[in-house]
Amino acid sequence: MAEPLVVISGLKKSFQHMGRTLDVLKGIDLVIEAGQILAIVGQSGAGKSTLLHCMGTLDLPTSGSIRLDGEELTTMSSTRLAAVRNQKIGFVFQFHHLLPEFNALENVMMPGLIQGRSRKEMAERALPLLEEVGLKERATHRPGELSGGEQQRVAVARALVLAPALILADEPTGNLDTSTGSAIHDLFFEINARHNTTVVVVTHNLAFAESMPRVVRMRDGKVEQDNQGEHHAARQSAAVGVGGGAVAPEVPSA
Repeated sequence: MAEPLVVISGLKKSFQHMGRTLDVLKGIDLVIEAGQILAIVGQSGAGKSTLLHCMGTLDLPTSGSIRLDGEELTTMSSTRLAAVRNQKIGFVFQFHHLLPEFNALENVMMPGLIQGRSRKEMAERALPLLEEVGLKERATHRPGELSGGEQQRVAVARALVLAPALILADEPTGNLDTSTGSAIHDLFFEINARHNTTVVVVTHNLAFAESMPRVVRMRDGKVEQDNQGEHHAARQSAAVGVGGGAVAPEVPSA
């Protein structure tokens, strides 16, 4: 059996603040299979974003283990971590972080250009992704000429351009109105279904979270609840049936 895409064991993260030690992550254990889409929810200060940043190698844990695609991240050099980040992980943040002097197509191409790939290769990768997110006709527009929702779609395409195994999204709709945010939510499901990309989303939007097959709830630096087992049980029951009758579809727990 293939190893899960992400395996997190005993993960702890502390910060020093004004002479005090702040324990933000207090022993996280989490396993994420390839192709899953899941939400991480919890109150502000629960450690959601810190967990995501450690998972994405943007921050180093104080202790514990993070394995991505079979490789231990916590013992890698900064150079190797940068390569893993560029090759295997795509990021979508609340603020899109597009480069204002470049157009939409160039922004999507940027991760590959940073790697030293040719403009021709990256344009051939980026244009179909812009079409996929509904922005083919806006390829030559700069970020200032795009709406907030369009800018976030460009950011999603950029995250996908190197075909990463893992997409990490931190409050990706936090600055968008309800209608635009809902469209971005749908886009993540489409990406997961079309590319089988593993997607982990930190969100305060409970309606979005509970539409996902897996919800991890954090509280005070720990995993308080994970409906992973419920999801597996529901899928297993659906596959074999119970008493020969129809099985009701799974409803994510509240």
